[in-house]
Amino acid sequence: MNRPDAHAAPPTPTTCEEEKRSGPEIPTESAQARPGRRGDASAGCWLPPEQYAETVMKATGFACVHFTDEHDRPVQLRATYSSSHPWQMAGGTMELGERPWQTAVRECHEETGIVVDGPPRLLAAVYGLPGTEWPYSTMGLVFDGGRLTDAQIQAIVLDPAEHDEVRVLSLAEWEPLMPSQDFARLEAVMRARRTGVAAYFDSWDWGEQGDEAPGPPAEA
Repeated sequence: MNRPDAHAAPPTPTTCEEEKRSGPEIPTESAQARPGRRGDASAGCWLPPEQYAETVMKATGFACVHFTDEHDRPVQLRATYSSSHPWQMAGGTMELGERPWQTAVRECHEETGIVVDGPPRLLAAVYGLPGTEWPYSTMGLVFDGGRLTDAQIQAIVLDPAEHDEVRVLSLAEWEPLMPSQDFARLEAVMRARRTGVAAYFDSWDWGEQGDEAPGPPAEA
């Protein structure tokens, strides 16, 4: 979507009754395409920003860093708080005011002691619908952390409140250790690393697949 003209004057918010008196009603299709308007029975009415914000999708954001060893075997951390989704990349939920790459760098350092530097290389965009386990959509980015030497892997310092083990396995060896949804995401990330084409993974839904639902939003 293109940005509106930065030099154009913003429309003056009006009430529904004022708009009905001042001009023709705008069709629902047009109202849905214009920020600040509603696409329901009140279509054609401008809403103040704080009211319009309550009508749009809510989502939490996360960012991860994907590492492999020098033989391109994924490096995963075992979470202490999720028995159903134990193996994870370094990463977590975005804090207020953070950009995704800043989150990835911060979380990676907190969870492994590794300081990753840029430029950021995107491997995957991840999306999940809300569900019974979490009321918001989930949107996240997975960045490439590169290949770690054996010495770098052995030097990883875990936060015991979050993870208690680092493991390096081939992709095939990871499959029986993960829920199918978790493995599908890892597989997509590995394919993106191999091909150089970022993955689009939009089945990270919450609570609709029982044990297949993703882990807590604090980690990805």
